[in-house]
Amino acid sequence: MIRGLWTAATGMSCQQTNLDAVANNLANVNTNGFKKSRVNFQDLMYQNLRTPGSATASGGQLAAGIQVGMGAKVVAVEKVFMQGDYTQTKNQLDMAIEGKGFFKLMSSGKEVFSRSGAFKMDKDGYVCDSNGNRLQPEFAIPARTATITIEPGGRMVASGSDGRELGSTQIQLFNFANPAGLRSIGHNLFVQSDASGDAVQGNPGADEFGTILQGFLEMSNVDVVEEMINMIMAQRAYEIGSKVIQAGDDMLHMATSLRR
Repeated sequence: MIRGLWTAATGMSCQQTNLDAVANNLANVNTNGFKKSRVNFQDLMYQNLRTPGSATASGGQLAAGIQVGMGAKVVAVEKVFMQGDYTQTKNQLDMAIEGKGFFKLMSSGKEVFSRSGAFKMDKDGYVCDSNGNRLQPEFAIPARTATITIEPGGRMVASGSDGRELGSTQIQLFNFANPAGLRSIGHNLFVQSDASGDAVQGNPGADEFGTILQGFLEMSNVDVVEEMINMIMAQRAYEIGSKVIQAGDDMLHMATSLRR
């Protein structure tokens, strides 16, 4: 049996996963705070027919051996936490993180993290996301609030129509040693894992934490042109793999047709 048939099949399988990642990136091009995914590949094992450096019959040494690769595999589909563009909304509760950091929310009693700052108020006045997950630490906006001011350092102040302060809180940001190790659970949310490390808490603007922009939202960091190029490359690589399988099939057909 020709090895190339199975080798090409592994490459085609990899390109299917690559196309899945590209499709998800393009589908979320307008998702607030979305971070694009990148597929990492790795070659498989090799069949060593002649090991490099082996001694020859004449007493010499092989400068190069015969190593036949067995294909490729997907080793990671990682999130790329590159800063996205900003869009101005003028909504008082919309927040964008300019730099590193995540908002922490509470979802079904579990800590989750997000870069999307499209916040709202629930029926009790607490700041929450579109799914009702409350921003941590929790803060209920007083009923008579007329304006909400959020400073770059994270201090949120609720004021009445007369300009008097009715309540305030300090927004906290959280960061990770390896953000790419966070586990995506959908709804613009991440949970920490052993790969990401524990969350480090800090005030916006302090140490390596980013600052907060009120009235702005961070958009997806997906570059449509780049994803279109990746899609074309995945399609062509898949096509080349299918051509290899077709060539292997033609060779087997010729071998079986030697005797008529």
